[in-house]
Amino acid sequence: MRSRSSVLLVVAALLSFACGGTAGTGGTSTGATITFGAPLGLTGSLTKESTLTQQGYDLWVDWINQQGGINIDGVKHPVKVKYYDDTSSANQSAVLMQKLITEDKVNFLLGPYGSAATATDAAIAEQNQVPMVEANGAAQAIFNQGYKYTFGVLSPANKYLQGVVDMAATLTPKPTSIFMLSADDNFSLEVANAVRDYAPSKGFTVTLQKYKNGSTNLAAEVQAAKAANPDIVMNSGHLLEAIAINKAAKEYKLNSKLFAYSVGPSTPDFINSLGKDANYVYDGSQWTPQVKYKPSFYLTESQYVDAYHKKYPGAGDPDYHVAESTAACLAFQKALENAKSTDPKKVRDALAKLDVMTFFGQIKFDSRGINTYKPMVVEQIQNGQHHTVFPTDVADVKPMYPTPAWDQR
Repeated sequence: MRSRSSVLLVVAALLSFACGGTAGTGGTSTGATITFGAPLGLTGSLTKESTLTQQGYDLWVDWINQQGGINIDGVKHPVKVKYYDDTSSANQSAVLMQKLITEDKVNFLLGPYGSAATATDAAIAEQNQVPMVEANGAAQAIFNQGYKYTFGVLSPANKYLQGVVDMAATLTPKPTSIFMLSADDNFSLEVANAVRDYAPSKGFTVTLQKYKNGSTNLAAEVQAAKAANPDIVMNSGHLLEAIAINKAAKEYKLNSKLFAYSVGPSTPDFINSLGKDANYVYDGSQWTPQVKYKPSFYLTESQYVDAYHKKYPGAGDPDYHVAESTAACLAFQKALENAKSTDPKKVRDALAKLDVMTFFGQIKFDSRGINTYKPMVVEQIQNGQHHTVFPTDVADVKPMYPTPAWDQR
């Protein structure tokens, strides 16, 4: 009897292996784990934003594995993400992306944080013909190289502050002048140049002044803005630069009716670093918990916020960096399901044809691989909290305008 039982166990194991894994529920079986690779700036100047990116990836990993994995033609494949620290260096990110492909043999690639690193990594993905879906590189220069294996789920850089311009045109008293400070990296210049080109159509004059990417001593630039006495001060840059500008604005009493920054205010660290001085600041946001999309799969906005609170208690609401990073994973999930295969070429083709509605908004790519179909929203920090203020159909509060002078707060 013992010998016969052993034989039966061996036969069952062989049958399970032939079917692609262990038997699952509902007629599905378990297949091989799908591994995604992602270099992130877990140390260095982009640590805060990179940590939010990782949170977004990990939220999806938890959820999909709770479902048994990605269902590819009746076989559920668990997933994992292999991370490396690129130290916030674009060149190091590319080196690690190559390592993930050639040494770690990952199946697919998730993007790093930032347009500079995404640009170098896109070249590696293209050379190796491994699909990469990224969520944190908005510079259109990434997508103007003719690449076929890189896809971006986020709205492009030229949209980041356009909503703020549109909102400002509706305010009373209407502001008329903009002083734009901009870092000199590709993403920041695309944001700034888009404002310079678009704002005059809404009745604004624009003065543009550049500074070196990564600068945190921006006293001279803020004093130049004060001398111009603009109605609106904008910054196109990143978190640390935005914090530095806001601190300098208070120190040198730069009083404008409206302050808006491309990246920074949406993150918890902006409020944590500035306290009450973060109030009244606006930013263009890829996503907020107030958006009203009707997802065709995964979670709703409110369910996503609840899942984030459960996994990261005390972190507040997820910001758009978290949400867009999860969206990159959802794009891969749906493309794999549609391709019914893990073959890189078939998945690439499925990504190119993708058109789905998620909690983050529509995910659809133009011929270059960038998502030009999803709108952005405008949020403002009011009483230490993020609120959506534009467009009005998704706003939860009205803008607090004009911004009080520093000595009147």
